[in-house]
Amino acid sequence: MSQHILAHLSKADAVLGGLIRAAGPCTLDEQQDCHPFQALAQAIAHQQLNGTAANTILRRLIEGCGGGAFPTPQMIIEAPADLLRAAGFSFAKVAALKDLAAKTLEEVVPHHSALSALADEEIVERLTRVRGIGRWTVEMLLMFRLGRPDVLPVDDFGVRAGFRAAYGLRKMPAPRALAAFGERWRPYRSTAAWYLWRALELKRAGTLPEAAERIRLPRVKKRRSAAAKRAAKRAARVRRKASPRSPGARRRRSSAGSAGGGALRRAAASSAPSPRSGARTSRHRPPARRSRAPASRR
Repeated sequence: MSQHILAHLSKADAVLGGLIRAAGPCTLDEQQDCHPFQALAQAIAHQQLNGTAANTILRRLIEGCGGGAFPTPQMIIEAPADLLRAAGFSFAKVAALKDLAAKTLEEVVPHHSALSALADEEIVERLTRVRGIGRWTVEMLLMFRLGRPDVLPVDDFGVRAGFRAAYGLRKMPAPRALAAFGERWRPYRSTAAWYLWRALELKRAGTLPEAAERIRLPRVKKRRSAAAKRAAKRAARVRRKASPRSPGARRRRSSAGSAGGGALRRAAASSAPSPRSGARTSRHRPPARRSRAPASRR
């Protein structure tokens, strides 16, 4: 690892600089000998499994489907699902492995040389079209297979937990807040992520240095999920319908007022006395009652 990179990160971030000195040289190296198809197939095998179980499944795949070598995409396409299930792949992983093989033959997943010519986000966009392959998996490919220097996997639990430990935070950083803070590490965020992973190892060993300074993560607006957005739209529609200023409410109120007003006018017309011709009804008063004199005065 270039000393220039470590000096750049240490200057940009005092806390990360202390972590670099405590952890020692970075050993993040690129592996040029792995085809993207093989790397992604291995990633599918490792999903939700520990390393030992995943390696056992991959060994069975090589022996049962590849004849002693890692199978080609065409071999995976032609392999019966029962054979892949016997190797230890779940139904979901069999479907993901078949889709990966098909998209490799279609060149959605290109060869190593073609993949190396693409930008990071282009690679993420293309490879996440494969069933079962998410952004985190592609980011691991970018870092450990392609040697991309500026990848920050903010959704990785180890990176977030390492950041919390190294910077002395009480809570785990939100991915978007960590991404905003990590802008100071550009263009070497892959190296920064590697040292954040090391922070957990140092913490377990009791050698993690105290944070050189207290930091405050940038505030970022929370991003609502698709379900929350749909619920908000439904609630807004209900409020608009119930609002007295909404067009629907005005139409209902107008029609109700017209019907009610007509009924009131008809009732008033039927109960009002017919005025005499020439009389002014506004001055009409009922006749005053005459008081009766006491009987003794009659």
